[in-house]
Amino acid sequence: MTHPCYRETWKNGELAEKAEYALSMLDSCIVCPRLCTVDRVREQHGYCGIGRYARIASYGPHFGEERPLVGRSGSGTIFFSGCNMRCLFCQNYQISQLRHGKDVQAPELAHIMLELQDRGCHNINLVSPSHVVPQILESLLIAVEEGLSIPLVYNTGTYDRIETLELLRGVVDIYMPDAKYGNDEVAYKLSDAPGYTGIMHAALKEMHHQVGDLATENGIATRGMIIRHLVLPGDLAQSQKVLRFIAEEISRDAYVNIMDQYYPTWKAREADLSETPYKSLLGRRITGEEYRVALEYAKKEGLHRGFPGADLH
Repeated sequence: MTHPCYRETWKNGELAEKAEYALSMLDSCIVCPRLCTVDRVREQHGYCGIGRYARIASYGPHFGEERPLVGRSGSGTIFFSGCNMRCLFCQNYQISQLRHGKDVQAPELAHIMLELQDRGCHNINLVSPSHVVPQILESLLIAVEEGLSIPLVYNTGTYDRIETLELLRGVVDIYMPDAKYGNDEVAYKLSDAPGYTGIMHAALKEMHHQVGDLATENGIATRGMIIRHLVLPGDLAQSQKVLRFIAEEISRDAYVNIMDQYYPTWKAREADLSETPYKSLLGRRITGEEYRVALEYAKKEGLHRGFPGADLH
């Protein structure tokens, strides 16, 4: 069985160095592209709303993720509260925007990771981790010392700072980034994420450079990247641009989950989007034809893994 990469990084002392450096980023926070420069060590809160300690909304085996993550025993998901984006249609808004949850210090987060491993989960799935990378590394160091040995999944909206992702080289086994938008104006209007496409493009390249395309053993993911793309009503996400970038700049062997589960929630119906077409479109689900067109885009670009009608592994 393949061992997670962080075991070697821990053995040679690099994991402790990475954790120490990452924690130093909190006193004038530069963890994500927001560069808020607030002192999170002293519980000043920037855009994400999270201070010195990570906040967790829930954790447990999850069976609704992609098949290579779930297997028979589930993906060991940890849902972090707070977010560095403001998606108007966020399906987890109670966690991301309202920040429901409990602050946990490093030993407790490490214990959660070990508990998920003891429950038979195939991996540790860190959901919305971009703003709490230092806290994750601090906790991982403890968990590895106590025997953690299953792959680490970085499940992100992909508004990630390259310098922070570089700290995760030799730490994260599986990246699961969203590729949300093909247009910066839409990203700004719908997610308050200035410059999203360039940041997302650079992040996907860095992630792929670190771990490559998805690899599995007996159908279970061990290393690589799973990319998610949510189809939006009226092609607001500009799916063809997103999928073309993945095919041409990442890999035609990329595993891409093209998702059809958009529904109007959180502020999708009442957001102030005057003088734009977004509001009327966000108020409805996607059509079957819109989803079919997105799948055809993927096939046309040469993608062939992860979405309906494509290879499953």
